[in-house]
Amino acid sequence: MGLLYLGTPLAWDDAKKYADHVRTHGITQFLHIWDRVKDKNGDELLWGDEIEYMVVSFDNEEKNAKLSLRQTEILAKLSAIVNDISSDHDNSIAVPTFHPEYGRYMLESTPGSPYTGYISDLLSVEKNMRYRRSLARKHLKPNEIPLTFTSFPRLGAPGQFTEPYHNPADAVSSHSLFLPEEITNPHARFPTLTANIRRRRGSKVAINLPIFFDEETPKPFIDPTIPWDRSIYSEDPEAKNGAALPDHIYLDAMGFGMGCCCLQLTFQACNVNDARRLYDGLIPIGPILLALTAASPVWRGYLADVDCRWNVIAGSVDDRTEEERGSKPLKHDRFVIPKSRYDSVDLYISEDWMNRPEYNDNPLPIDEGIYDRLRKHGLDDLLSKHIAHLFIRDPLVVFSETIDQDDETSSDHFENIQSTNWQTLRFKPPPPNSTIGWRVEFRSMEVQMTDFENAAFSVFVVLLSRAILSFNLNFYIPISKVDVNMARAQERDAAQSGKFYFRKDVFTNPSPYSSGSSSPVDGVPRPKEKKLRNCFPPVPAPLNGHHKGPVEDEYEEMTMDEIMNGKSDRFPGLLGLVEAYVDTLDVEAEDLAKIRSYLNLVRDRSNGTLLTAATWIRNFVRSHPAYAKNSVVSQEINYDLLVAVDEIERGARSASDLLPKDYTGGNKDQGSI
Repeated sequence: MGLLYLGTPLAWDDAKKYADHVRTHGITQFLHIWDRVKDKNGDELLWGDEIEYMVVSFDNEEKNAKLSLRQTEILAKLSAIVNDISSDHDNSIAVPTFHPEYGRYMLESTPGSPYTGYISDLLSVEKNMRYRRSLARKHLKPNEIPLTFTSFPRLGAPGQFTEPYHNPADAVSSHSLFLPEEITNPHARFPTLTANIRRRRGSKVAINLPIFFDEETPKPFIDPTIPWDRSIYSEDPEAKNGAALPDHIYLDAMGFGMGCCCLQLTFQACNVNDARRLYDGLIPIGPILLALTAASPVWRGYLADVDCRWNVIAGSVDDRTEEERGSKPLKHDRFVIPKSRYDSVDLYISEDWMNRPEYNDNPLPIDEGIYDRLRKHGLDDLLSKHIAHLFIRDPLVVFSETIDQDDETSSDHFENIQSTNWQTLRFKPPPPNSTIGWRVEFRSMEVQMTDFENAAFSVFVVLLSRAILSFNLNFYIPISKVDVNMARAQERDAAQSGKFYFRKDVFTNPSPYSSGSSSPVDGVPRPKEKKLRNCFPPVPAPLNGHHKGPVEDEYEEMTMDEIMNGKSDRFPGLLGLVEAYVDTLDVEAEDLAKIRSYLNLVRDRSNGTLLTAATWIRNFVRSHPAYAKNSVVSQEINYDLLVAVDEIERGARSASDLLPKDYTGGNKDQGSI
């Protein structure tokens, strides 16, 4: 998460003095990168995943599952183990790496080196994920388990939810009523980020999730676990003064959001134009896969009437002032900003003819001075707006040692703002003095309980990304409708009961799937490819011109089943598109069967044959013998839930409503590299 300097972070009153300095030099750094690599072309497909774990400590006598706050110790041990394994192998073996995250109970893991476009790499993802989990598990305490679980159900609930226990009264950076200071990674960046968001905003963050009303849930629901009368910090009365809403679960700290775990994927594109095409193509996919991977229905010990983490994280880092939120007239601030800096994408950026101006229909505040500077430097309108929109934000953490940088060799000021715009997609320029190319990061998915599921969704997105570029697919809908989809995706049971706006006709060519990679030559089918391509010709405009009817006629509401599995001849569904792309590849029968097992999981989740993780968790809680039908997820229920999650991952417990019947757990397959 962001840049981890060893240095002295400035408190907000000092840091804000350097906001213009960071923005000005950040743009200078970007322009140096742009001048060097704007024409960079021919990069091969390199991609990778990031998986986050929460380390849970199980007290079997007290029947309590708690978050282990040993991140620093665990990471030091894993780093030494990884170094030992690396020294015992030649350079052809890339050992996975582990990294710190915001929560002191969290671990982030990545493959030791990027995957390539070879089918063998695609099929190694699950083994690599399993290996990472096994490696971490072997070097934890016997009662500690690394779980890929999106949100800890009793984070901030009464009682002990961390090991060891710490008192929320000591939350000096967040001033939270519920979370202790020690929940946060001790690196100076993280408590400073937490405190500076609160100070810049002028209050604590305030997140309110609707309570799930069960048979015995009080109406109205006024949360009895909120310490309404605490008087330690100046913000303590905020809950009583309206920040905590009736009938809602109130969360008041960055840790509730940035303490969540997720699954993210990053792709290197052939060139900057392909990166922009891919970025745009995946924007409408973000909400769909958020709904399909929904995995977080429990917050602060209560069942919520939502299934996803997204709005929690958006609220947890919402540093906008009252003026920027539109609650007060602009006087001291420059912009009214419609969204948190963690939210959905606001702008399509490709210059292809498919991207009609009407699609960018959201309000888009930009820094006009930065926009003009970029345009004068030769950048096009859309990319200039993209950067100028990101740079309406202030840098939240400024280190005194890095205020003055060499703008030709550093991108730290640029990344300071770029990396704290946490959106569903991130468009990533190459680092300076690096062989890395233009990249796109896909960020909306919730992490799943098993490595099989995480691999399945990773493989699906990789293949879909190739189909978008190979078949010149057009997924554009107005970006305001993507925002509607993001809201709908988080609703309870959205994958089965919800509807989403999606484009009706996704093909840009007269015949489906015709492109440079698959169309026949003189009636002879092209040979199948042994590797996922990364470089594609520009999207050709139709020979007879592009008919532009009303944008409203281009999309309609569809169910998840229709979006994924098809609705008409002109829309075969995302899975149909992926399968058509797989048909262009030269894949051995055994490998094809494995790919199809991943696609079948996605298919079964989308048509309701298998439950989403969120629905499975909700059902587990509501069917637990100790559940009082009052929305409360007790210590005992939480313990049994997380024990069950671990047993399912290991294959010691069947979950035929969540996973395929032939699922093989971690006990039998611990992965390999």
